[in-house]
Amino acid sequence: MANRVHQPRENAEFEFILARADVPVLAYFHGVWPKAVAACKEMDPLVREAADAYEGRLIVVRADIARCPGPVRRYGVTGAPSLVLIDRGEATAVASGPMSRIALGEFLDAHL
Repeated sequence: MANRVHQPRENAEFEFILARADVPVLAYFHGVWPKAVAACKEMDPLVREAADAYEGRLIVVRADIARCPGPVRRYGVTGAPSLVLIDRGEATAVASGPMSRIALGEFLDAHL
């Protein structure tokens, strides 16, 4: 992942990033169990591209579901990959499952 993609190691680090954000945050939740790995590997480069394309308009956080269970519960994440667009601590849009580059762009453009 590019340096523009934050990878919190725990709940507190995730919350710290949210608290300091002055633009919306795209939280990309990924998992390491077998069924999630393949889908998340497909999403990783797309999320990295989005971090580059929306630089200055969006902060991207790639969070492991197992390491950040607090935000998972808070935002109702039920699987991986999942995307949650967060503005001032509130979820403004949610998408679950893998998506194409075009679908990710449409998701972000519709909600930013």
